Amino acid sequence: MNVANKAELTSAASASKGARARVSFEFFPPKTPELETQLWKAVDRLSPLNPTFVSVTYGAGGSTRERTFGVLRRLLAETPLKPAAHLTCVAATRDEVDEVLREYWAAGVRHIVALRGDPPGSLGGAYEPGPDSYRHATDLAAAAAKIAPFEISVAAYPEKHPESPSILADIDVLKAKVDAGATRAITQFFLDMDQFFRFVDQVRKAGITIPIVPGIMPVTSVKGLSRMAAISHARIPPEAARVFEGLDADPETRALVSASFATEMCHKLIAQGFSELHFYTLNRAELVYAVCRMLGVRDTATVGLGAGAAA
Repeated sequence: MNVANKAELTSAASASKGARARVSFEFFPPKTPELETQLWKAVDRLSPLNPTFVSVTYGAGGSTRERTFGVLRRLLAETPLKPAAHLTCVAATRDEVDEVLREYWAAGVRHIVALRGDPPGSLGGAYEPGPDSYRHATDLAAAAAKIAPFEISVAAYPEKHPESPSILADIDVLKAKVDAGATRAITQFFLDMDQFFRFVDQVRKAGITIPIVPGIMPVTSVKGLSRMAAISHARIPPEAARVFEGLDADPETRALVSASFATEMCHKLIAQGFSELHFYTLNRAELVYAVCRMLGVRDTATVGLGAGAAA
């Protein structure tokens, strides 16, 4: 794939507007009854869009282990969705991680998102694993593949992992993850389209052929976007900064701009052959649902969680 210039991308995006994307969604386990209500309302709203899978995050060191399991069990029992369970290996022994993998398989989970994770309380600082811990997501992916025939997704970083010395070093790590059993890479959220396309070019030149799924995060808060971009070292292009400037004080306009911005971004990705998109929902459905509708993703079934949806 060659990186198209902006004019070519805009033209291709216009031609792609009738294409139907395949979508997947990320949720996180809630901490309070109010957030639980919000989560299941989002699940109920997004389920009819027939996502390829939905992923559920997992706190470092198992800090959300029981809450993650609770969400996974309910998804399996009450919806037709295919859940993918995140798993991290920081602040945990190999035996503890292997036990979680076996519990996932026994519960009916067939898809793992294998991540190293950040140390508890860290802001992206260096991680030093213990002698009885898995060092990297590569080790975790290999362990998952050994324990059961999981589908294994891993992370990719278009602007490189904050701890990596270079993009090329990051691509070497991604290749090692593939060799360990990874079948899909989901990217960190990004707004710099040109950098994403350059990254994918380099990945393909390195001989990595697994799907690279763009991670999309519609902007729900400009302040939150800036904070997350700083932590993950994601660049906010000047055109994006201008579009969203001052809109935290105008939530209605921000929502309209965010849906339009994310939709145009997705059309450009689809025009370049990226038909599978992963949305970081932040447990909110409105923006993601609107973007999916504008991408041509329509309800395929009426999926209700009954009276328990708001429980």
